[in-house]
Amino acid sequence: MSYATLADMSVRFGEAALIELTDRTGVGHIDMSVLDEALADAAAEIEGYLTGRYALPVAVVPPLLARIACDIARYRLAAERASEEMRARYEDARKMLHAIADGRVRLGIAPALSAVPGAGGSLEVVTGHRPRDWGVIQ
Repeated sequence: MSYATLADMSVRFGEAALIELTDRTGVGHIDMSVLDEALADAAAEIEGYLTGRYALPVAVVPPLLARIACDIARYRLAAERASEEMRARYEDARKMLHAIADGRVRLGIAPALSAVPGAGGSLEVVTGHRPRDWGVIQ
């Protein structure tokens, strides 16, 4: 599951920056396979923090996760050419993921079954009937 799209990345960083980060062959356009790989890597990193706290995959991506995915993907694309600003945004994204994983920041999406108090990952059967008294009839 991807938490960000080409459109998200373009709005945040611009097409020229994405061409610079993804065009490994010098053809002058965004290489979608390179971008998709970076977005998949960002999604894997995000899910490493969300697993166990939220039901995955999420039905609707919260804007916070889209921003985090963009910052992670951009940093990963830049690799050794990452600027201080890119590194700082990546570190901020990781700090936010830690806060989400710890429950200090909530996303407003469905929690994982194991994160629901009392669920404990096991099933409990509840009926609306009284227990039967199987005593001896006299």
